Amino acid sequence: MFNCRLTAAIWFGLCLVLEGCAPQPTAATSVPAVAPGTARVWFFRQTDPVGGNVYAAAPIVYANGAQVGEIKQGTAFFHDFPPGSYKFRAQAYGTPAGESDRLQLAAGMQTYLQVQAVPNWEQGSSAGGWSFALLTMSPQLAQQYLPTMTNLGRR
Repeated sequence: MFNCRLTAAIWFGLCLVLEGCAPQPTAATSVPAVAPGTARVWFFRQTDPVGGNVYAAAPIVYANGAQVGEIKQGTAFFHDFPPGSYKFRAQAYGTPAGESDRLQLAAGMQTYLQVQAVPNWEQGSSAGGWSFALLTMSPQLAQQYLPTMTNLGRR
């Protein structure tokens, strides 16, 4: 006679091992509204990098030279900024290309910046190797990615 409890336990364990059935935290959990007079910037990094040394990297994101937070694969966080002009960049790993993204933030707006490992030549740099770049993403596309990531909350 086949034991149903044993079978269910085996399948549940297999699902957990394969992570296909295990509940995953998401970026959609309890996010407060943008505070009046501020702009929100979401930073996120997908879980499907190209591999190599950048796989384990957790670059630090900077705004106007000040550290905002560290970002690992599969995570997202947000930071509320006063309106103004900002230069965003990610910590270099490997050969730095000095890439950054300049944005003008206005009160009430939300902006989405994806941290992505890219070959330096794709960013117009003559330096070899790879760096991290911050790429602005449309709200419609970014909001499809955010629920698949672990929300680190406000940074």
